[in-house]
Amino acid sequence: MLGRLARWLRAFGFDVTYHPFADDDEVAQWARERDAVLLTRDTRLRAPGTRMFFVRDDHVEEQLRQVVDELPLDLSQARPLTRCTVCNQALAAATRDEVWDRIPPFVYLTQVHFAVCPGCGRVYWEGTHAPRMRARLRELMGRAAGGPR
Repeated sequence: MLGRLARWLRAFGFDVTYHPFADDDEVAQWARERDAVLLTRDTRLRAPGTRMFFVRDDHVEEQLRQVVDELPLDLSQARPLTRCTVCNQALAAATRDEVWDRIPPFVYLTQVHFAVCPGCGRVYWEGTHAPRMRARLRELMGRAAGGPR
């Protein structure tokens, strides 16, 4: 239910685990074992001894705002575009010759820096989305620092 939020937080470089098919007990146990905050939209979830945070909105933009405004999330620790948005692994640098067979020809000709997920093998590069994502992070950091809301 919070998959898009998990992807955004991963894109910002935060270690975020997302278990869409795990039952409530499994997710709560996982969070307790790691002393992690369990983000949920499930009003019926009961997990004694688990730090939980209820996300109110359906829209990812509002979810991000709420998490930044209400959780002790240190945005100065953000390391954008350093984690796989799919499986959460830290990305490893790669050369274009190492990934040539997994990227479009135009990307091979126009990009120099690549990263690969050691978990799922997904290839990342600085596309047109990267500046927008960094701008979004700067905007959220301004909110966290007491900027305009």
